[in-house]
Amino acid sequence: MQYEGVLRKMQTEIGSPIQYYMVFENDFLNVNQILDKRLQINFIKYQCLNCGEDRPIFRQGFCKNCFFEIPSAGDWIMRPELSTAHLDKEDRDLDYEKKVQLQPHIVYLANSSNIKVGVTRKTQVPTRWIDQGAHEAIEIVEVPNRYLAGITEVALKDHIGDKTNWRTMLKNEVVDENLVEWRNKLRQYIPEEAAEYFIESNSETNLEFPVLQYPKKVKSLNLSKTPNFDGVLKGIKGQYLIFEDDTVFNVRGSEGHFVGLDVNS
Repeated sequence: MQYEGVLRKMQTEIGSPIQYYMVFENDFLNVNQILDKRLQINFIKYQCLNCGEDRPIFRQGFCKNCFFEIPSAGDWIMRPELSTAHLDKEDRDLDYEKKVQLQPHIVYLANSSNIKVGVTRKTQVPTRWIDQGAHEAIEIVEVPNRYLAGITEVALKDHIGDKTNWRTMLKNEVVDENLVEWRNKLRQYIPEEAAEYFIESNSETNLEFPVLQYPKKVKSLNLSKTPNFDGVLKGIKGQYLIFEDDTVFNVRGSEGHFVGLDVNS
């Protein structure tokens, strides 16, 4: 089986286990179905997700020009507390920013390598948790805009981490935690503006990933340095493909790379 196209983050479907899909312009691949098969990845060219040009990818699948110009790569994406659409203030494109920022957002706790606090649009639950490789997660507050979610996250970061150790996550060296207890413990630190949005009664969500074998010593595949790779696929977790020889490939981190994929049994 052969597939060709530009890499974007894998689409997911909740289930036991989670289903993963690579979606290309004219085709798609259910990645779960190729577990235990040999997968060859061949890097062909760059293709910026915005302009489509063959230019080196800078960040988030965009070339450098696009990254610093388009509204979907503004600083408020990574730092929600910088959102200003609720004040009617433009960063790069106010219409776009209003559409994304002025909708319900969730502040959550997720446990992937350790417990961390994070922010996502309500429409991205549980996709965001899957993308982070979290095996359990819980919502803390649901607020009406991105700014309130951002200042809540900043306040809680003083008391709990906000980063995932991706190597620990991929090795599955994780400890179960009582997220309900953690949520209740952190409640006192929620800023006054967001306090009324605390979610009183919800249980944690548990997620199951399709992994046959976890890596013991993680080796990361970078297509710019290793344009051709061949290995037996043993698992999918977060946005990573895990191979038999302990190589891992971050699909989301390789957005904007146009590749050819060959699947052999």
